[in-house]
Amino acid sequence: MLLLSYSIFFLVGAYSLMNISKTVIIEFSLFDISSSSFPIVFIFDKISVSFSMVVTLISGSVFMFSHKYMEEDPFSGRFIWILLSFVISMNLLIFSGSIFFLLLGWDGLGITSFALIIYYESKESQLAGFQTLMINRLGDVIIVMSMYLFLSVGQFTFFAMSDSMFYISGLVLMLCIAALTKSAQFPFSSWLPAAMAAPTPVSALVHSSTLVTAGIFVIIRLSYSLPLDHNICSLLLMCGSITCLLGGWAATYENDIKKIIALSTLSQLGVMVFSLGMNLPALGLFHLYTHALFKALLFLAAGHILMVTFGVQDIRSMGGVGVMMPLTCVMFNISSLCLIGAPFMSAFYSKHMILEKMFLSPLNFFSVLTMMVATMFTAKYVARTLKAVSWDKTGISLMSSCSTIYTSLPVFILALGAIGGGKLLLSLEISNLECAFLPGLESLLINLVTFFGLFLGLSENSKSKSSTVLSTLFFLTPLVYGSTKAFSMLMEKMKFLDNGWVEPYLFLKNYSLWMGGVLTQEGVWPSSRVVLSSFLFVFLLIIGGLFSS
Repeated sequence: MLLLSYSIFFLVGAYSLMNISKTVIIEFSLFDISSSSFPIVFIFDKISVSFSMVVTLISGSVFMFSHKYMEEDPFSGRFIWILLSFVISMNLLIFSGSIFFLLLGWDGLGITSFALIIYYESKESQLAGFQTLMINRLGDVIIVMSMYLFLSVGQFTFFAMSDSMFYISGLVLMLCIAALTKSAQFPFSSWLPAAMAAPTPVSALVHSSTLVTAGIFVIIRLSYSLPLDHNICSLLLMCGSITCLLGGWAATYENDIKKIIALSTLSQLGVMVFSLGMNLPALGLFHLYTHALFKALLFLAAGHILMVTFGVQDIRSMGGVGVMMPLTCVMFNISSLCLIGAPFMSAFYSKHMILEKMFLSPLNFFSVLTMMVATMFTAKYVARTLKAVSWDKTGISLMSSCSTIYTSLPVFILALGAIGGGKLLLSLEISNLECAFLPGLESLLINLVTFFGLFLGLSENSKSKSSTVLSTLFFLTPLVYGSTKAFSMLMEKMKFLDNGWVEPYLFLKNYSLWMGGVLTQEGVWPSSRVVLSSFLFVFLLIIGGLFSS
């Protein structure tokens, strides 16, 4: 309830900042070295305050839902504290105005997300946590490397930089690549479906308004301070269109409901990055807000279904949910219709505007064709999922309904946002959103592609075969898992070369380990095998020198 109260506070703050049209910057200088200052900066403007409003609203709903979802877990208290740290880290990133504060929130998101993904003690969770850690650490390394360019410029804040400064283009490129790793854009997409090993409330936060949106928010914040040049926009267009196509295509062959929703997140993130590639950050931010509201609703509705089906996640076994759980099914249908941009839903105001702007922008044919095919795949997997969950015959015996205030109220709040959030966010006037007036052919083409995808999804057999290529996201998943083999080969070389100077491998290794165990058991020597091996090696060198003389 506290987070819901904060969301109302930030809503009032967003309206106030909109009316007075001011930005509040709070800066604390840590220390100065020569001409460089190392500050911590907070930025309070209508973008940061409105985004924090969305994050706290969704977080409050998810925390309330978690009270029922995790009530039988013996470590639910620990789970709530980690989840709260996750939300705090996201708010630190939102209000950050310097690279130090940004890195604090960025690493906080990475550490807490890793702890939440491996919350369940299983091999699948450990592999998913490893994959998430590997890819997100790559973005951390790039951000740390970019600090050298910040030092070359002489300042560490975003808003005080000019595009005429030296190194600025390289700095923006590095930060954009780091943001693409956090937002799971191609070729860094494999960790997002794997993160479904976490509990469903975690997935609702990660895929709606926190972890995956952090990278996109960083690019949006950069684009308002520094213009994105042509090469960076081309990179964003390519990554966004391929990611959107990849997520939608893979979701059409998936049967796990949580992975389908995860792949739909991947597809919508591609739409946001695509809008940034068209140099439309306000439109991308608008779609980020609307997507956060209906995606959190989709996850909570799916989580309620999982609660009453004993954790069954296969959509082929979920028939009859519409009869047994009509309210939850209605909420699931509302959020699914938002995915395809159904008229007058929240995503209709943002997604259709992006597609219409696509036809008015000077883009190449490949980008336009990729986005239209991705739109068709989105409609296809939405229709396929709704058919399997709502309209098929009963596949399993459902338990009695467990609806309480903790499961109904959060879903109802998010449903209001999914239906009326688009109009509400338009009234905030986050930025000047231009209207797009398309000729009849292009406007009709968007609707025809959507209806064709719905027809394909409804006519498809529910027992369709899976695709190894798409389930591994064009073999990105085994590529990440196989990266450890390269490190294993390097460690093998280090064992014979670097460690060989301290620890002779043929004879002294086994003898030193044996002596280390004996002396440690007797309490004569500390349990450091490296120290013992070094001592034996030096002792043999002295003995050899005496005998040679």
